[in-house]
Amino acid sequence: MTTPHTDGSTTAHRHWDEVWKTSGGRADWSTPDPWVADTLGLLRDRQVRDVLDLACGVGRHAVFLARSGFACRAVDASGTAIEQSRAAAEAAGVDVDLRIGPMNRLPYPDDHFDYVLAFNAVYHGDRDAVRGHVREIHRVLRPGGLYQLTMLSRRNHEHGKGIEIGPGAFVQPEATDDKVHPHFYCDAAELIAINRPAALLRAHDEEHAAPGSFHWHCLFELAGEAGGRE
Repeated sequence: MTTPHTDGSTTAHRHWDEVWKTSGGRADWSTPDPWVADTLGLLRDRQVRDVLDLACGVGRHAVFLARSGFACRAVDASGTAIEQSRAAAEAAGVDVDLRIGPMNRLPYPDDHFDYVLAFNAVYHGDRDAVRGHVREIHRVLRPGGLYQLTMLSRRNHEHGKGIEIGPGAFVQPEATDDKVHPHFYCDAAELIAINRPAALLRAHDEEHAAPGSFHWHCLFELAGEAGGRE
């Protein structure tokens, strides 16, 4: 059994670093999610240029965004993820600036991006950790910037299992997957509260491939006038 992590910190990348080392582990994460692809029209309408794929995994969305004409940067705490993302970008013939770094200390200056994508990422940790991840997104976004993220819904069938290490946050000591690390689940009110002062533009609670795997899919906007880049 993997040792459970109950201090509320963001440690799930340790699990995913091992997953990304195998072709089987990478197999389900090679195609861009349709929800992300459907946002392209809005990004172009908003004249988005500089984008960040936060916790990029093996690079499916970073490569997709670069292919779509955006200046793309990507970051992940897993060294294996960055290696695989680099290989994917090279195979696709696109340029993606790749860096290793944690979600709570992103290696970018303030006001740097027009758009940030955080797919299945920021909910790793307890509430304080999640709020810290969101604050970092706000920091690196320009005024008027957009960010798109998924959050675990309290409708998710894993909610309430294991040890509650803080409000809405659980660790499953007997798990053999990343649930041995802290995961945070929220309802609509908590979703909005954690992301303040950003404004919620869109949200829906969607079941992923596994039955009962409900996630919030959200699009937020920072206050301010877009287009402030140099």
